[in-house]
Amino acid sequence: MSTVTASPAAVAPSLRRLYFVRFGFAIVWAGLLIATASSLGPISVTLLVLYPLFDGVAAVVDARSSKAAGPALSLYVNIAISWGTAIGLAFAASSGIPAVLRVWGAWAVVSGLIQLAVGVIRRNMAGHWPMIISGAVSTVAGTSFVLQAAQQGASLVNLAGYATLGGLFFLASALRLGRVTSGL
Repeated sequence: MSTVTASPAAVAPSLRRLYFVRFGFAIVWAGLLIATASSLGPISVTLLVLYPLFDGVAAVVDARSSKAAGPALSLYVNIAISWGTAIGLAFAASSGIPAVLRVWGAWAVVSGLIQLAVGVIRRNMAGHWPMIISGAVSTVAGTSFVLQAAQQGASLVNLAGYATLGGLFFLASALRLGRVTSGL
């Protein structure tokens, strides 16, 4: 029995599409959150829960599309953590913005470390250096959200900036993966 391993060029087109979708989602989500971030109302809470749910779905798509390229254990861990975070955010929202920032911050740290690991595993693919950097940035940003939760006037607006920056990293990865698909 033999195992066939997909080359980075074979996996790149599906990851590229996924990363473009993730970029678009992040930008739209950030704009909507900014418009509703002044308080924890039904729309902002829905947006807060939706973001990690979407992240989990994107990890499912990623794991399925790149299964032949190697082990996806870290992606499966990310799915569980993201979906658990969505539940945690739903409960945290009833306690206020600081509780939301603590849950979001913890998720950003853990998912950032996972993203960093996935990026390192896939570093031979042209588009994953931005993911490595993004994972490191997410870890630092998550720590800052937890620290911000303890301060007076904690706000959800910084989460929109976090999503926007993450979206830009996905765009950079998608564009770099374009080099793989075109043979550059």
